[in-house]
Amino acid sequence: MKGILWGKFRKFLRRPGSFLITAIICAVFAYLLGSSSFTKVEIPVFAKDTVEAEEIVEELNESDSFQFKLLSEKATLEQIEEGKADLGAALEDDSYTIYQAAETETSMAVHRYLEEYYQNHSKQAQIFSSAQDKKEAERKVAEISENPLLPIKFAKSQEESSYDQSLQALFGFTLFFSIYTVANTVVEILRDKQNGIWDRFILSSTSKTQLYLGHLLFSFLLGYLQIMLIFHIFKFGTGVDFNGNFAVVFGAVIPYLYAIVALAILLTGLVKTVSQFNAFIPLIAVSFAMLGGAYWPLEIVTSDFLLLLSKFVPVTYGMELLKKGVIDGAGPMELLYPVGILLLMGTLMLGIGIRLIERRHI
Repeated sequence: MKGILWGKFRKFLRRPGSFLITAIICAVFAYLLGSSSFTKVEIPVFAKDTVEAEEIVEELNESDSFQFKLLSEKATLEQIEEGKADLGAALEDDSYTIYQAAETETSMAVHRYLEEYYQNHSKQAQIFSSAQDKKEAERKVAEISENPLLPIKFAKSQEESSYDQSLQALFGFTLFFSIYTVANTVVEILRDKQNGIWDRFILSSTSKTQLYLGHLLFSFLLGYLQIMLIFHIFKFGTGVDFNGNFAVVFGAVIPYLYAIVALAILLTGLVKTVSQFNAFIPLIAVSFAMLGGAYWPLEIVTSDFLLLLSKFVPVTYGMELLKKGVIDGAGPMELLYPVGILLLMGTLMLGIGIRLIERRHI
């Protein structure tokens, strides 16, 4: 097994081009699609029955996620109609109205933000109106806002979804491209069988267990190296902090890669030639990425049939592991379910795939 690993690593070091190109393409896609999280989302707004619109917009722009731009009513509605903006809002003294082309994650987040702002604004107005000394009341409110007497932390329920555009794109495309990396190394088994090299391995002193372990362990390590390389580029190159849970990714991708290696073995056992394998891999990778939530979060999918199909896709549980572990900061016990499913999937596919490879003579 050590000889097989050493030979494959030497071959990889001679030709690392495809590995590096795949990693670069993945990093570029993840950065471009996740770059919206590094800048504020611009929301056009207009004043309606208020003379304090500029003051309201200035307070709203304290948000880290949204940049509210005060325009006329006509200009705001035109931007929405022409697709230049997903939504806009009409601001009043004590209420607001949202205009949107479709229900999106951004529109829901803006709605929650505006609702919270106006609720706090209404409470403060009631306090100031009933206070004998308005300036003293304003000072007290500002002091309590900065240093609350009883700090409250909100815990997320299991049903509540977390969303981070940069991490969604990073996790999704990293898991997606790792399928190609793993598959292109596992297919060497099929190529060796076609070239007669596999029979020479069998006649050697190397057992079949060591033979399979050498090939599969190399595929796993190469996929792991690519994923870690991409994550380190974003961690130290673009400043993505992984919510302070960067160490989680080192373990979270292991069961996912195990399932992907097993998937590649299963496909190797089902096809007869390398060309057939190369034709099926893009179809499988793209469809799994779409169904598994790599391109977009599953929380926005409304089709029950598609959600049912996603339960049988390893990418679904890989994304769940990374999002729960990194974004939600979930503990080991909360991650047992996706880990267990991936290990079960991997074991079944690996057993069936090796059996098919052994039974088929090429």
